[in-house]
Amino acid sequence: MTINRRHFLESGLTAAVATGAVQGDAVRGAQPSREPKSLYQMGSRRELFLDDFLVEQTKGQLTYELHHPIPREQVIHHNRSWEGTSSGYHTVFRDGDLYRMYYRGFDFDLVDNQIRATNREVTCVAHSSDGIAWETPELGLFAHGGSQQNNIVWQGPGSHNFSPFVDQRPGCPEGERLKAFGGLKSTTGGMALFTSPDGIHWKRAHDKAVITNGAFDSANIGFWDPTIEKYRAYWRYFTAGVTEAKNWKPAGIRAIRTAVSDDLVTWTEERELTYTDSPDQQMYTNNVIPYFRAPHLLLGFPMRYIERGWSPSMRALPELKKRELRAAAHIRYGTALTETQLMASRDGVEFNRWNEAFLPPGIQRPDSWYYAHNDVAWNMVTTASSLPGAPDELSFYASSGKWHGEGSRMTRHTLRQDGFVSATSPLSGGELTTRPIVFAGDHLAVNFASSAAGTLKVEIQTSEGRPVEGYALDDADETFGDELDRSVTWRGSPDVRRLAGTPIRLRVTLSDTDLYALRFS
Repeated sequence: MTINRRHFLESGLTAAVATGAVQGDAVRGAQPSREPKSLYQMGSRRELFLDDFLVEQTKGQLTYELHHPIPREQVIHHNRSWEGTSSGYHTVFRDGDLYRMYYRGFDFDLVDNQIRATNREVTCVAHSSDGIAWETPELGLFAHGGSQQNNIVWQGPGSHNFSPFVDQRPGCPEGERLKAFGGLKSTTGGMALFTSPDGIHWKRAHDKAVITNGAFDSANIGFWDPTIEKYRAYWRYFTAGVTEAKNWKPAGIRAIRTAVSDDLVTWTEERELTYTDSPDQQMYTNNVIPYFRAPHLLLGFPMRYIERGWSPSMRALPELKKRELRAAAHIRYGTALTETQLMASRDGVEFNRWNEAFLPPGIQRPDSWYYAHNDVAWNMVTTASSLPGAPDELSFYASSGKWHGEGSRMTRHTLRQDGFVSATSPLSGGELTTRPIVFAGDHLAVNFASSAAGTLKVEIQTSEGRPVEGYALDDADETFGDELDRSVTWRGSPDVRRLAGTPIRLRVTLSDTDLYALRFS
């Protein structure tokens, strides 16, 4: 059971009272209040504890715990002449039996305290059969240094931030199944749309950009959202805009904008993202995606950008001489720090953003604690666990070595499925009660992890809060172990079909246990 730190909430206290609603609070607005909540048609959706939507009341010592991916191995090194220290803006996804990784290839030198590009920006691809061992195919499509023996799939306008995705819209033509957004205000006029039949051969879909209101100097993405049956896009802009003069200059803070579309061409409902109980922060990327195990939940993994300046602590960070060298070109190249956060939304606009880092810089080592470190690739994939017989894990891929040495690297990090946030209690125990729900299915499965001494029990109540006969806490069997989908039981039976379609509540008691998700099925 992973415990990072706890904020214990006494019975009847709301998050604002218990934590003072301070920046850095681990519950990040997720602790429920006493206000009664309306009936939720839950059906057979899987619900995670990324916000306070499902829970109406807590008692005892219970909090929400943010969990962190575990670093594994470095999977790829961008050290060839068409790649380099500024290779970045990665996209990773699984397409059938093949894992695909796309990224910008770009390198530079520092000459007389000035950044000097050594090659043009290109878009590259790597492939894997398992998401762990990656190889770069020789495609023969574009020449670099007089040779076509490389893995370049696109060069020219759009290569700065080329971000492919599989178009999941029902009826999408097979020849346009893979699409991408790419481009800058200065090169394509904004977000340009690209299509491909195979992920290797790409073409512009239109002469003009399809989204033009923004800054776009980051990874800008789009995808089909099956919940609203529309496309969504998320892109970089600055809260006070940018000057259109030759000396392009942003104003305000780095922020994220979104819109929806039926056809990827005409975009409407353009809005700025908002955040629940979270202060303004510089969001360099967004990395929003429907979570594949609960697609009604949109998860984002933005890179937080912080300019900290020179201080004794900054000088104590790794590779001071390189840091000073980069700072001579621009101070932020030496003293800005980055890390990845977690945010979640049900409407695609208002996000519950956790102020603590989801993927912090970690233990100090070469190529760490600097600008663009731990920028995760857009998307996550499932990969086999290194423990025989254990279930597949989520894999995230994060950058290191950017702006350093001989090319950037990608490190794989793993997390249990649904394992972003847990409702958790110490051995002394706590409990939560849900809002009224209507479910579809014949059993209740939980994703949980207990200690050997820990336990979880579930009581089913009427919508008014009275125990249902046969499903009271005294009828509930103790559930312990560590499993992604464990059916809970009452006197040995998991059967709840007679309650399907009826408004109920769930009362869940926890002792030295993490509860990550639950679902009727």
